[in-house]
Amino acid sequence: MSVRSSAPPRDAVHHPLFARCYARMSVVADERGGVAAHRAQLVAGLSGRVIEVGAGNGRNFAHYPGAVTEVYAVEPERGLRQLAAEAALRAEVPVDVVPGTAEQLPAGRDTCDAAVLSLVLCSLPDVAGALAELRRVLRPGAELRFFEHGLAHGHPRTARVQRALDRTVWPKLFGGCHVARDPLAAIERAGFTGLEFRRLRVPESGPPLPHTFHVLGSARCP
Repeated sequence: MSVRSSAPPRDAVHHPLFARCYARMSVVADERGGVAAHRAQLVAGLSGRVIEVGAGNGRNFAHYPGAVTEVYAVEPERGLRQLAAEAALRAEVPVDVVPGTAEQLPAGRDTCDAAVLSLVLCSLPDVAGALAELRRVLRPGAELRFFEHGLAHGHPRTARVQRALDRTVWPKLFGGCHVARDPLAAIERAGFTGLEFRRLRVPESGPPLPHTFHVLGSARCP
């Protein structure tokens, strides 16, 4: 894959404590919270060269189908990137884990057949810039797959709590994460078309938490 000439520094994102906590929590969420099934649905049916933005510790890698010829996995946080590289060795499809940021992807224009966003839009400093970068690297008509948490639609009281948390402690405690963003609206504003999605609660039962409300779906690059 051709890359851009000006790559960001290797440690453009540095949240070592959060990275360690996230790595542990993601395993629990997959095994006990049903997230592994959502990850499988997220990447089902993909083929060709896929760019995964914010690959974290590589929990999606095991679910990519055999028709995928390469996963170009971009992760800026060093600790998570090291875990992702280990997960890449166990994957059944070729996975190349590289440093980089969503706002400046190390990939050439029109070089990717699909893109995957998995629990990453919540933490980006520039969501619009990141989605514009995805449009740059995706071929026309390529598919964008997403599994994101965000604003509690239909639950105004929870949404007010989410907004208050975003203005105060949540991003500081959780590596820049925001719980009141609207990923669907952001994807539509970025010009992606054919939006299809379903809303999920993770976990499915129990009282709603700030990060309970998720969307899983797809869109097309125009």
